[in-house]
Amino acid sequence: MTEYVTVGNLQVANELYQFVHAEALPETGLNESKFWADVEGLISDLTPKNHALIEERKMFQKKVDAWHKDHDGYDFQAYQLFLEEIGYIEPKVEDFAIMTENVDDVITMQSGPQLVVPIDNARYAINAANARWGSLYDALYGTDVITEAGGAEKTAAYNPIRGEKVISFAKAFLDQHIPLSASSHKSVTKYVVINGKLEVSLENGETARLLDESKFIGYRGVPGNLEAVLFKNNGLHIEIQIDENDSIGQSDKAGVKDVLIESATSCIMDCEDSVAAVDAEDKTRVYRNWLGLNRGNLTSAFTKNGKEINRTLNPDRSYTGTNGENITLPGRVLMFIRNVGHLMTTNAILNQHGEEIPEGIMDGVFTSLMAKHDVLGNSPFQNSQKASIYIVKPKMHGSKEVAFANELFNRVEDILELPRHTIKIGVMDEERRTTLNLKNCIHEVKDRIVFINTGFLDRTGDEIHTSMEAGPMIRKGEMKSSKWLNGYEKNNVLTGLGTGMKGKAQIGKGMWAMPDLMSEMLAQKGGHLQAGGNTAWVPSPTAATLHALHYHEIDVKKVQSELEKETVNYQTDILQLPVAHNRNWSTEEIQEELDNSAQTLLGYVVRWVDQGVGCSKVPDIKDVALMEDRATLRISSQMLANWLHHGICTKQQIMDTLKRMAKIVDKQNEKDSAYRAMVPNYHESIAFQAACDLVLKGKEQPSGYTEPILHKRRLEAKEKHQVKS
Repeated sequence: MTEYVTVGNLQVANELYQFVHAEALPETGLNESKFWADVEGLISDLTPKNHALIEERKMFQKKVDAWHKDHDGYDFQAYQLFLEEIGYIEPKVEDFAIMTENVDDVITMQSGPQLVVPIDNARYAINAANARWGSLYDALYGTDVITEAGGAEKTAAYNPIRGEKVISFAKAFLDQHIPLSASSHKSVTKYVVINGKLEVSLENGETARLLDESKFIGYRGVPGNLEAVLFKNNGLHIEIQIDENDSIGQSDKAGVKDVLIESATSCIMDCEDSVAAVDAEDKTRVYRNWLGLNRGNLTSAFTKNGKEINRTLNPDRSYTGTNGENITLPGRVLMFIRNVGHLMTTNAILNQHGEEIPEGIMDGVFTSLMAKHDVLGNSPFQNSQKASIYIVKPKMHGSKEVAFANELFNRVEDILELPRHTIKIGVMDEERRTTLNLKNCIHEVKDRIVFINTGFLDRTGDEIHTSMEAGPMIRKGEMKSSKWLNGYEKNNVLTGLGTGMKGKAQIGKGMWAMPDLMSEMLAQKGGHLQAGGNTAWVPSPTAATLHALHYHEIDVKKVQSELEKETVNYQTDILQLPVAHNRNWSTEEIQEELDNSAQTLLGYVVRWVDQGVGCSKVPDIKDVALMEDRATLRISSQMLANWLHHGICTKQQIMDTLKRMAKIVDKQNEKDSAYRAMVPNYHESIAFQAACDLVLKGKEQPSGYTEPILHKRRLEAKEKHQVKS
């Protein structure tokens, strides 16, 4: 039972109140009584507006459902006109350019990978914050980028054959992007600095310099006995590390022990899709970790290979520049914080009527409060060099909802005594009403926007739910090649460029969801840059290091300059519904689709509900580990709900499939001592019942979101099993 503290007319969960009182508010310069009074006023003023926006979503969905029921077949022009008439498609605003100021160089000048990490896990959050730099040797040695052929297996002890392949790959990378005037980095016997220039000795006795000497930035050590050599290519840094006494360095001609890559330039610390925060206890843990990141004192102690390890934030990196002056580079990523959307409410604070308040309003206040410590310099480390706070706002539908977020941030800035537009916004383009009105959405936050991106999974979930009555959807595997999705991806980039985001904001692309398949990622994910994205999501620090290689190969600024010339309108493509018109699926193909979605759904839900794990590697039906979060769950549950609604399968078939897949999921988790099996007591398994609800009640869920059911069932599980998060 949650205990509350009365603060004015609010009831604040004791755990949250004590945290804010003792940890968050001190050293912010804010008066505590005034702070809570202002928060109460904010909640009172904005809750009705928040509620009205959710009701508008329901209104639009009812009208779209009715239109599809009344129209046999799909008449594009009639459908488009209908959407315009009801205000679903908004009148376009006049051309404009974003005006955001005080934006960090990481956003405006650097293109690079972006991590997304659940902030409720302190260890993961610290690892992500420290992922600004990564060992290329480690990233290659530990992944499938280097094959195990020819005796190059990954063994417990260091395998020199595999090591040689790693070193060969890394030096070929240097030859490609930091080429010498003669020969190869493989032939270097010594790196030295002479009169501010890098000079190398080659094994044939000759010397060489860089082909492009401007790429040499600085060094560590003394000019004739270097410890590190720093380069810059396409805005990202590369460091050759030298140590002849190191186990790797002593076998290298030039004593090179590693190549360090500037990897994740930014990171989204996530309060949303990758966490399972359902009550005051969970939310306080999320906020405490975010405060620790902004105060620079977050730590995580754990045991690895029998050794106690205490993980802390990395310091900045220092070098001597070519002119002899000191160079300092950030040792950590630029951190964004992703708040929750407008839908959910939370019992962490009750309003004057004893009702739960909108969770998104609470997130806006408290994540900004924690970040004020960074703005004030209350940390040995600086996140934003421009005294800005970066909040990603997800799951907004249309420009009114973006305008509401802007109003919220205005009010939060006033409460926290921050200058206007200190809080910057990242707008997730993951709902159809935002996609169709993206320019209008950007216009509503033109003075604070720093980020837009696409999210295939949530966007597909919304597409299925919005068009639920139009007919049965095509199979999940066909979605990525569908016309609407390709139009959506291109529209996002061109709209961003058309509103002046080049050199001012990030245009992001989605997640690589297979964290163990790095060779495939290396082969494919460069496509995100070719499409105009100057950042793209990766699932791990290792993936960030490898994805960074794409940004050395491709100059995104040049790509964007070419794309700026395009004037294509993709609205027609976006409105091509992914309905399966020629449904000649065999019984086996239908069952295959049901099995795939049901297994993925169960594998994620059972950890979410029973263990409070919001993001993890979940093995699919073929035992390939996939990074799953609520976005993947949304598409799986909506797919099954859609096929059930249109009679492609029956309720009994769904239930039989879920029960059969539960046995597989139980087997896949049998080594987890904290796991609660679903079989054979399906009715007693809260997780299994949650999975059933997500499918059987999927059609009626708001926008097809999974949060209402997951939160309800997680709270039930915590109460039943006396779980302490």
